[in-house]
Amino acid sequence: MALRSGIYVVPTNRWYIERTVWLIAGLFLITATTLAALVQPLWVLLIIVTGLASITVALTGFCIVGNVLYRLGFTPMLGRPATERSRWYFMQTDRWYLERRIYLAVGINISIASVLSLVYSPWWLTFTGFVGLAMVWFAATGYCIMANGLYWLGAEPRLVPEEKPIVDAAAAGRRPAAA
Repeated sequence: MALRSGIYVVPTNRWYIERTVWLIAGLFLITATTLAALVQPLWVLLIIVTGLASITVALTGFCIVGNVLYRLGFTPMLGRPATERSRWYFMQTDRWYLERRIYLAVGINISIASVLSLVYSPWWLTFTGFVGLAMVWFAATGYCIMANGLYWLGAEPRLVPEEKPIVDAAAAGRRPAAA
């Protein structure tokens, strides 16, 4: 991997399957973390289920929430094209692109933090809560701390980052030359 600079921001011009999954999973993590911290520590099992689902998506491409959203009419940006034989949503697993690595890293990290919150200290729930907030932020703004870290380390994204138009103030006042 070659080091690079710049900022990686996923498209936020519409609600595609993967962006909506990040929002739902983030809200789910925040809710489960709050319940585990304030009501009953065993609510952490919902965080572990979310982590295992994220790992499953990274390894197999199959996402339960993604399939529900697909049935509701959402379109994928990372999904394999549907065929007549298969009308299921599967995230592409042809290579380890940046977004796929995020699913794997998030799943592993929140699962480990959840177990640590049960056996060592409930303070580990601050990590799962942070990840939930980061996922909601990612869905809302297209910016993710972990995605940018992987991007700077050279991981190739599959989603094309949004490009902001650069306006040249001097050229903005001029009319285009006639051909």
